[in-house]
Amino acid sequence: MVNPKKRFFHIDVNSAYLSWEAVHHLKHLGGKTDFRKELCAVAGDVELRHGIILAKSEKAKAFGIHTGESILEAKRKCPNLLLLRPHYELYEKCSKAMLGILETYSDRVEQYSIDEAFLDMTGSEKLWADPKDAAWEIKETIREKLGFSVNIGISSNKALAKMASDFRKPDLVHTLYPEEIKEKLWYLPIKELFFVGDATERKLKNLGIFTIGELACTDLEILRTYLKKHGEIIWHFANGRDVSKVLETPNIQKGYGNSITIPFDVKDADLAKQVLLALSETVSARIRYAQVLTGQVGIRIKDIFFRNFGHQRSLKNATDVTGEIYEQACRLFEELWDGHPIRHLGVYAGKIMGKDTGRQRVLFEKRDFEKFQKLDQAIDEIRKRYGIDSIKRAVFLDSHIDHMSGGISREKRTVDEEEKVLW
Repeated sequence: MVNPKKRFFHIDVNSAYLSWEAVHHLKHLGGKTDFRKELCAVAGDVELRHGIILAKSEKAKAFGIHTGESILEAKRKCPNLLLLRPHYELYEKCSKAMLGILETYSDRVEQYSIDEAFLDMTGSEKLWADPKDAAWEIKETIREKLGFSVNIGISSNKALAKMASDFRKPDLVHTLYPEEIKEKLWYLPIKELFFVGDATERKLKNLGIFTIGELACTDLEILRTYLKKHGEIIWHFANGRDVSKVLETPNIQKGYGNSITIPFDVKDADLAKQVLLALSETVSARIRYAQVLTGQVGIRIKDIFFRNFGHQRSLKNATDVTGEIYEQACRLFEELWDGHPIRHLGVYAGKIMGKDTGRQRVLFEKRDFEKFQKLDQAIDEIRKRYGIDSIKRAVFLDSHIDHMSGGISREKRTVDEEEKVLW
């Protein structure tokens, strides 16, 4: 019997990046080709070392091409694969438009990722006796107004709704209520369970657990022993249990970070510190925008051998000043780097606290905190008004390093309305 008191929907855009590229190409660039129907994929830039498949068409999927594999691997499987450059600003606009539609159906909407969202539809029984009717209406409204398709999963809790939306695609509605899990869920391989990644899958298989049903029937104490709290969570999911709510207001962010894969191998410490400065600029700007302070700075290095190194340090005083974050990042770098060429750097800020946190006075403090805080705020205002390139540090004037690096590379932040050239 379906629980009439709880109704949760999970909306998942089908091949989101590819769908959004296709709609933009057809409706705004005057194109005649629907990329969703072609042997096609969206992929990162090989020259910038972002050469992985981000989304693929059903035809590409039939060749065994999957999200996350390298372009070289995909091309070996299918030499004729057509590749599209990603445009993240476009994706953000499409995501925002979809959320706008969802908010007309419920005042409890949680954006789970750029192409996913949860809706709490509890209380809508008088409008739609059958929740599938509401889901089909939402799905068709998105298709008619925005031009792309979604899958919608329905259940009495969020975890099951999420897994239901991953059933057969595209453009479908599925239910997965607790009483349906033995029939619809338990026979699936363990990797299909929500919250089970590659590392967890390997651990479960080492325990002889290969299906979701086998996990559901495993002694919980065994999972706690080998997987700690995570084992308990996925055991409850496998048994159809989840008490989480749709979060209309996101939780306070616990950390901020930014990283970049550098287009060339960095062999010089001074150049590496330029990258760290550019990353510190973007991270500190986000911290100031959120009106919080960080009490911890960390860095991460990946060298040409794909070895990862990380280091972090707590601060005596929480800060949002770019110079202080950068100074700590440099100290960590000097302690961590072993001299091998670098391909990837990241700067991270943790122990986030409120802006009103007191700052302990240090007798011989080198930096006037309030002075530099006001300077950074002035720089933020100038960049907001006149663009991020309107003011930059002199060290970047003749540098190959973007002064506001990390995350989405510069050439992908905007959409070229005339672009029709593919890879």
